[in-house]
Order: sequence, then C-alpha cells, then structure tokens
Amino acid sequence: MPDRKGNDDQMRSKDIHEKSPWQDITEGNQIYEPATSRRFQTGEWRTSTPVYKKEQCRQCLLCVPVCPDSSIPVSDGKRQEFDYAHCKGCGICAKVCPFGAIEMREGK
Repeated sequence: MPDRKGNDDQMRSKDIHEKSPWQDITEGNQIYEPATSRRFQTGEWRTSTPVYKKEQCRQCLLCVPVCPDSSIPVSDGKRQEFDYAHCKGCGICAKVCPFGAIEMREGK
C-alpha cells in the first residue's frame, strides 16, 4: 500500500514512533516483518497477573507451550519467573497447571 509520498514500502517496526503521522501507518497498524513482538512490551495491557508458586511447581512445563505470548521462560529445563513485560494475563497457564502452581490475581 503506497504511503502519502507515493512510496510502496511496507511499514517496518523501526519506523514507528510517537511522532509517526497517522497517514504513514498502515491500516490496522499492520507490520510486515517477523519477530517484532519482543521489541514491544505489551504487559502493560494486563488486568490480571499470574503468580508463580515455585514450591508447588513440579516442572512439568505444561504451561510453557500454551502461553500465547511466550512469557514463561525456560532455562536448563526448568521454568523461570514470568516475563511480565510481555504477559497479558490471559490465565491459560493457570488453567492448564495441574499442581496449582500458578494463581491469577487481579491487577498488575
């Protein structure tokens, strides 16, 4: 889609900032490049927060593949604390945990 200057370039995340004119941003703010989500800290949208109860966790890692934001890091085969900068608080991880090691709490 050409921009207002006639350029047919697609929107790139590096070009988006607080002073980007709305006319230059693609419809729906679509970004046509892979692997950009790590640059955007979307955790501020969260209204519920998952709390990791390490003492109850059995390291089954069932929570890891169901997280739509990849906010449950794993190191040396063990899950770590949540990546709250990207977690949106959907609660899927808490629902799938058979040991009650993830509790959802209201707020950030």
